[in-house]
Amino acid sequence: MPALFDDAELIERSWQYPDSFAELYDRHFGDIYRYVAGRIGTQVADDVAAETFLVAFRKRETFDPGRGTVRSWLFGIVTNLIGHHRRGEIRRLEMLQRASATSETTADPGHEDRVAAWVTAAGLRGLLAAELGRLSDGDRDVLLLVALAGLSHEEIAQTLGIPFGTVGSRLNRARKKLRAALGEVNPTFEGQADE
Repeated sequence: MPALFDDAELIERSWQYPDSFAELYDRHFGDIYRYVAGRIGTQVADDVAAETFLVAFRKRETFDPGRGTVRSWLFGIVTNLIGHHRRGEIRRLEMLQRASATSETTADPGHEDRVAAWVTAAGLRGLLAAELGRLSDGDRDVLLLVALAGLSHEEIAQTLGIPFGTVGSRLNRARKKLRAALGEVNPTFEGQADE
């Protein structure tokens, strides 16, 4: 059954009928949760994702559809909340780096190509975590909004309130730094340089 109202209409409707905001929660909680879990871990993902919608509900009358979509607005809110958890994110990346240096991998012998790619990625996980921690906050935000949330350049520009071109330059800079740190290897394809 198609939605009766689009996201922007639901925001406006919630001014008079606050319960209608729950539909936005239902539509977007999963994406917000996955993004938070990828950034700062599943331990706090529920709380931060819920806090995102609480902030959005409180600020719903300030939403301006002329500045972007509701989805971008929500990702902007959650990115700001994650900023408050940034120290924890850096600690998590450092922990992942240490853990991957000591972890053992197990293989499923029936799927050689997939296993080879997985082993390569697992071997690079610690280095990747360290390099993510070294990126500037802005570069890391752009890269992880692409990688974890699947946002487009336009959505990221709206989310972070930056020019469209800045998204591309930050993403390009972050990718170059990560490729250089990984020895020009794309961890999803064993032995191949990332084009």
